[in-house]
Amino acid sequence: MQAIRKLFAPRDLTQGKPLTGIALFAVPLLLGNLAQQMYNTVDAIVVGQYVGDAALGAVGLGGAVLNLILVLFMGISTGATIVVSQYFGAKDRENLSKAVGTTIMLTILSGIFMTVVGMLLSRPLLKLLGTSDNMIDLATDYLVIIMLGLVGNGLYNILSGVMRGLGDSTSPLLYLLVACGLNIVLDLVFVICFGMTTDGVACATIIAQGVSAALCLRKLWKMKDTLDLNRQTLKADKMITKRVVQLGVPAGLTQMIFALSNILVQSLTTSLGDNVVTATTAIMRVDGFAMMPNFTFGIAATTFTGQNVGARLFDRVKQGAKDTLLLAVGTATVLVVGILLFGKNLMQVFTSTPEIVEMGVGMMRLLAVGYIAFAVTQVLQGVMRGAGETVIPMWISVIVTVIIRMPLAYLWAHLTQSPEFPNGDPTCLYGSLLTAWVLGCLISTAFYLKGTWKRKCGWGQQDVTEE
Repeated sequence: MQAIRKLFAPRDLTQGKPLTGIALFAVPLLLGNLAQQMYNTVDAIVVGQYVGDAALGAVGLGGAVLNLILVLFMGISTGATIVVSQYFGAKDRENLSKAVGTTIMLTILSGIFMTVVGMLLSRPLLKLLGTSDNMIDLATDYLVIIMLGLVGNGLYNILSGVMRGLGDSTSPLLYLLVACGLNIVLDLVFVICFGMTTDGVACATIIAQGVSAALCLRKLWKMKDTLDLNRQTLKADKMITKRVVQLGVPAGLTQMIFALSNILVQSLTTSLGDNVVTATTAIMRVDGFAMMPNFTFGIAATTFTGQNVGARLFDRVKQGAKDTLLLAVGTATVLVVGILLFGKNLMQVFTSTPEIVEMGVGMMRLLAVGYIAFAVTQVLQGVMRGAGETVIPMWISVIVTVIIRMPLAYLWAHLTQSPEFPNGDPTCLYGSLLTAWVLGCLISTAFYLKGTWKRKCGWGQQDVTEE
């Protein structure tokens, strides 16, 4: 019983060997992120196998729009994780409690706002993307229902970030596994038994997310040894709201840039034909699993850095960055080998259409090496965010996504127009993405080594040039 309680307790990352602490923190987080990716993946598999390629493409188009709507949550989550981890590392119980209460209230209020906006904008955004007539209704049904569950979605994702800031990555994993299992069962029941289509998988998703959100709230309410949640703390504290917003807005803008670029690239994708849209949906589901370790180690780097910055243990920050890089690059390399060996099998999980499978395999192989570069980017930017520097990662994202990736994709498409590909070779979508990942890695490494980000957390000027 003691061992189980320790497993689900907040983890103090300011003590012990950095590599061990990061690994123990990251493994449950990684499993949780992979389980969360199962939400959209199971949706795609069920509609692809039991409804058809048009429904599969519709779910993919809906996901692109959803990512744009969710940027506010992403900003709150990043800001909350940094603030909570720093207060936890500093052993400041009062402000830690206020930070958690403020985060809960911000999530609920922003969730209600985004539900209304999202439901109104779903169909217009899909039309703006040039969604074909045989996909527009399916995609709209999926999106509108998903919007009804945004509060539950936000509470789970943001409160998971709060618990990770406290060093607890095991509880979010457990709750997500429960929700994921429920989602799979409900997907099959709604689609196979009730004959629903994209609306069925959307209903399954929001029910499962609501359950996971309720479990997160219950967990935080019971953490009496660490923080206090009551009428006094469950309100938007002005000082902490300002700090969460200051730290979260650049991260939210970063995600908005990604989402907007994906929307614009999605518009290019739809112009290349329905087969390309369907193949892209399947590729992005595989890509989601390949990316999860990179995002996981980025979050681990942020949490580890935040706690140790709060405790003023700067030497541990440097060692933690090196150890996290080792774990991230090693994991990414293993995944790349898996994609190269089993790409065809992965595509066939979603669709049996030969031309779509062949296209998907080629694109995944093109992207493969980029996952290693992206692993480095996520860890180094995670360290900078944990130290309180969220502006530099934002500008790097602007450069590689807006200035490099999008123009390159459209130029590539224009230059490769042919009788076979009247609107351009589909390779433009992923060749441009690979280029952006590699350049993002190089730029992030340069800024990390320069060290000016250290000033954000009060690191001594004498240390700025040390590496």
